[in-house]
Amino acid sequence: MNGADVLITTLADNGVTACFANPGTSEMQFVAALDREPRMRSVLCLFEGVATGAADGWGRMTGTPACTLLHLGPGYANGAANLHNARRAFTPTVNVIGDHATDHRKYDAPLNSDIAALAAPNALWVKSADSADAVGPLAAEAVAASFGAPGGNACLILPADSAWNETNTAGPVIERPLPRAPNPASVAAVAKALKAATKPVLLLGSGACGEAAIAAAGRIAATGVRVLTDTFTARQARGEGRFRPDKLPYFGEQALADLDGVDLMVLVATTEPVAFFAYPDRPSVLVPNGCATLELSDRGTDAAAALEALAEILGAPAVGAIEPYAPAAAPSGKLDAWAIGAAIARHMPAGAIISDDAVTAGLPIFTQTRNARAHDWLSLTGGAIGQGVPLAIGAAVACPDRKVLALTGDGAGMYTVQGLWTIAREKLDITVVVFANHAYRILGIEMGRTGGGEPGPAASRLLDLSDPRIDWVAVAGGLGVPAQRVETAEAFDEVMARAMREPGPRFIEAAIR
Repeated sequence: MNGADVLITTLADNGVTACFANPGTSEMQFVAALDREPRMRSVLCLFEGVATGAADGWGRMTGTPACTLLHLGPGYANGAANLHNARRAFTPTVNVIGDHATDHRKYDAPLNSDIAALAAPNALWVKSADSADAVGPLAAEAVAASFGAPGGNACLILPADSAWNETNTAGPVIERPLPRAPNPASVAAVAKALKAATKPVLLLGSGACGEAAIAAAGRIAATGVRVLTDTFTARQARGEGRFRPDKLPYFGEQALADLDGVDLMVLVATTEPVAFFAYPDRPSVLVPNGCATLELSDRGTDAAAALEALAEILGAPAVGAIEPYAPAAAPSGKLDAWAIGAAIARHMPAGAIISDDAVTAGLPIFTQTRNARAHDWLSLTGGAIGQGVPLAIGAAVACPDRKVLALTGDGAGMYTVQGLWTIAREKLDITVVVFANHAYRILGIEMGRTGGGEPGPAASRLLDLSDPRIDWVAVAGGLGVPAQRVETAEAFDEVMARAMREPGPRFIEAAIR
């Protein structure tokens, strides 16, 4: 067998069974080897940002890495934005980045670049397999590194000759690293501080938003401690039968107003909150004056176990408050994000997965679905828009028995519109909703907040998407996804009901006002 065979077999032996790929010439040995390893599902993506976002979605839903196949340094660079989001989500991914053959690098061919330097800022681990014998051991090492403490991106550079040369050196099967157990002294210190505080809060990061951790946090909330999550979390268990924490507001002044009077902030799998951006004369750190911070568990610690231990010391009830299912009223009239949220809440089945890249439309839908059937919400953790459709692809490949919704702004949707083709080709059960307001609306808001004033003619053209208007129905249909445009709340409710009832790809252009 050659290096490519060893690589794919080692990945599969270690539980990496999905490859989201956009290959080129230097990766042809890897592509050929896929036919010899039936455990690996390969999914073609027409842009590297779709491949990397899909790997993020797979990892968020399974807790294990998928691999990507990227073509040299430029291919990695095309996928870097969604690897940034994956890094901020602490998602395990293994990225196989093809390279020139080792003896060809010295000639500085047109696609030559310093791949390791490009990959390092987004990665926990970057190494190059410069011989076929190194491929298998390094592949196993990459998988182990991706689990991290917490997880993240591992990047294995694969020179073409390392892929085509013969080898008998297989990679080992790793023992998956486990999160650390909580420190009893830290748990006791937090319990003591909570009892002494006047107005304490718990702030939950991504690692504390799974079903077990959310349930334990609900127990603590029942003792009188307010619980919030970070503004954007990788995956949050929500809806019927689950505790509903508050969400830290996005804008810094709103967050500080919400936290006014808080004298203790307990951090669980997160760090002190900061504003998404700096603004003139506004603070960056979102901890109120006079508020102490205390860490219950860091991101490498088992947050659910830490919260359970804290609940026991506090004498919390066995079960905290949970959300009942409360179907929303049928929306009518104006089509806006609130009406869309109501329709989604009415028709979304239990076990659905929502990939949120909706920008200004996201919060109303998040609010409207708080009493919907139990579901998972995947947020834009790194702020790099263009995640919604790719993340949904990975989630749907990982969870084929679950309905997936991708919510995306029209500006964000154009970043990775190629993902619609992959959805159609793989026949994934994904409903994409694009919010067609024909503007970068968030930037209009931020223009004023940063002191830029009212946009003039030149500035307005950089915020406007209406000239020419994107014909989303034609775009989606041309990429193979059945599409429909709706202009009223009633029409959206009807189309959403059908999309949730019937399997397969669907695209809805919501002409919001």
